[in-house]
Amino acid sequence: MMLKPTRLLLALIAVVAAPVFAQNVATVNGKAIPAAKVDQMVKQVVAQGQQPDSPQLREMVKKELIGREVMIQEADKQGFGTKPEVKAAIENARQSIIINAMLADYVKKNPIKDTEIKAEYDKYKAAMGEKEYHSRHILVATEQEAKDIIAKLKAGGKFEELAKVSKDGSANNGGDLGWMAPGKLVKPFADAMVALKNGEITQTPVKTEYGYHVIKLEESRATKLPAVEEVKGQIAEALQQRKIAAFRDELTKKAKVQ
Repeated sequence: MMLKPTRLLLALIAVVAAPVFAQNVATVNGKAIPAAKVDQMVKQVVAQGQQPDSPQLREMVKKELIGREVMIQEADKQGFGTKPEVKAAIENARQSIIINAMLADYVKKNPIKDTEIKAEYDKYKAAMGEKEYHSRHILVATEQEAKDIIAKLKAGGKFEELAKVSKDGSANNGGDLGWMAPGKLVKPFADAMVALKNGEITQTPVKTEYGYHVIKLEESRATKLPAVEEVKGQIAEALQQRKIAAFRDELTKKAKVQ
């Protein structure tokens, strides 16, 4: 059966228009919300592990997008998009999104290697040393104050009581510094601490950039370090941030900054 020209035109329009309509999930005051936008948001939600893809999720996303479109249209109508502070915030967001996309690509092209992780772990292990120490200290401003405290200790004074005059936070808990690796302490303090035997107190004040210390070694033990596999993720993250910082510094050096 031959279609009349008018009916043929309507049929062709219907065939062409159907896929276009199918590409949109809704229109708000004539503004289309494409299905691709729903797909994109659903993928983000699923990727974050919040919930699996489902008709319920898609309906929720659709409602969210409709709500956003209603709000942005009203905000535009009231002129919020032209306010200087809003335009500045939009520009900051634009920069952040583009920079993050570039850095994600940089990280993908410059992955952290297992050899780098192992080298960083070995460096950390060497810095920590084979032993760690549980010590107390009393920190004062002058050498004479430290000598007076040592004299009181020799006369039978209790370290924890005398530590109340220490000019740091350890004064509240008897000068207790907890377990520390020598590599984490300033060298004069570390050298004096490791030279002590368990229970011993320094017989002369130990000078550092912070003042004068009287140190007591409670005990020592072999350093307890997590296996490289346990901290692999943390090391990789630290190295990745270091690479990104180096990348940024390299670009800054090449830039003409006035």
